[in-house]
Amino acid sequence: MSVDLEGLKRRLVLRHKPGGRCVYDKTAKGEFVELCLQPGVSVARLAREFGINANQVSRWIRDHGQLRKRASVAAAVPVASPFVAVPVLSAPAERVVREVDDTNDMSLQARLPNGVTVELRGVGLRQLADVVQMLGRMQCSASTTI
Repeated sequence: MSVDLEGLKRRLVLRHKPGGRCVYDKTAKGEFVELCLQPGVSVARLAREFGINANQVSRWIRDHGQLRKRASVAAAVPVASPFVAVPVLSAPAERVVREVDDTNDMSLQARLPNGVTVELRGVGLRQLADVVQMLGRMQCSASTTI
């Protein structure tokens, strides 16, 4: 693995805090840890060359190992999708709604894989179609996607 040590050294420290502590670039720190994990590399020597306390580097390596372990466990555990399959009508929903008498009260109950139950009772088909269309148009945040 050929690494530009001088370039990595320049990118590693972003700035110094008022108390003298360094703020490190996460990407460069990850590269530095990967360099330390190479076979035959002396962590103490590398830390000394970069001007970093060897105990700090050991902590970075430990934290890096824990992150890897969590990532591999998370990748191995299948997660149930929070979304429910909804059949799509071949005709536009507006036309279907107009063709059905809106005076009938309808109910909808959906149980999601995460245990949440959604119930709508005593609504007309038009309102029910509006809710389904609105839910279909909603954007999901990154925390709800898999």
